[in-house]
Amino acid sequence: MKRNLLTLAAAGAIALSGFVVVQAQPGPGGHGPWHGHAFGFQQITEKLNLTSDQQTKVQPILDTAKPQIAAIHQEAMQKMKTVMDSTLSQIRPLLTAEQQKKLDDIQKAHQDMMNAHKELHDAMQE
Repeated sequence: MKRNLLTLAAAGAIALSGFVVVQAQPGPGGHGPWHGHAFGFQQITEKLNLTSDQQTKVQPILDTAKPQIAAIHQEAMQKMKTVMDSTLSQIRPLLTAEQQKKLDDIQKAHQDMMNAHKELHDAMQE
C-alpha cells in the first residue's frame, strides 16, 4: 500500500513538473505558445495552403486568440498545481520518513530541472 502511495506521489510530482514547465510563453526564436502545435500560424498556412490574402486575414484572429489561450492555460496549470499540492500533502503523512525524503528529493530534482529549463529559455531569448 505504501509503495503504491509513493509511486502515486512520485508520478504526481513528475506530472506536475511537466505541466508547470509547459507554460504559454513564447518559445525559442520568438515563436508563440503554439509553436510546434497544430494551431500554429505556420502550420495553419501550410496545412490549409492559405493564400497571402487569407494569411493576412487569419493572422490577427490567431494573434487575438493566443493571449486568451495562454491565460486559460495558465489558470489550468495553477488549478492543477493546487490539486497536486493538496494531494501530496495528504499522501505525505502516510509515508515513512525514508519515503518522505525520497519524495522531497524527487520534487527538488524536478524543481531544479524546471529552473534550468527556464534559464535556458531566458538565455535563448537574449
